[in-house]
Amino acid sequence: MTDNIITLGNITRLDLPTDRILEEAKLRVKDGGVVVLGWDADEELYFASSIADGGEVLWLLEKAKKKLLEMDP
Repeated sequence: MTDNIITLGNITRLDLPTDRILEEAKLRVKDGGVVVLGWDADEELYFASSIADGGEVLWLLEKAKKKLLEMDP
């Protein structure tokens, strides 16, 4: 039997597996680029972006911040 997993796209208070988030991003994000933030094995901030323009990266981060602040708790 094979797994038939359907992603609902709802908001959860539980942490999700990193691989699941990255795979979903590869399917949904256009070729315009991505920004990845997280903690590495030494608990240091990890940052990577496929976007060369620092201004565009900052704009995306601010848009994400605004969306987070506007979410219902």
